[in-house]
Amino acid sequence: MSPRLKNKIIETCDTKIASKGETVGLSFYAFFKNKNDDPKLLMEAATWWIETHRLDHFEKAKKIKTMALQEP
Repeated sequence: MSPRLKNKIIETCDTKIASKGETVGLSFYAFFKNKNDDPKLLMEAATWWIETHRLDHFEKAKKIKTMALQEP
């Protein structure tokens, strides 16, 4: 995982948890705007989420943040 994606995941999870609580869920699309302005990073997130970890479409933000923090 690139440092850029890792930081984006952690920041997004922190924001979602702060605004909606510890049980908030999200998908990898939560890390991007509706306009696909960074397709390379989007594909990296999709690969990490779907192929590498085989996560469901929605997962708890707290779980995703923990996973991201454990990435090298």
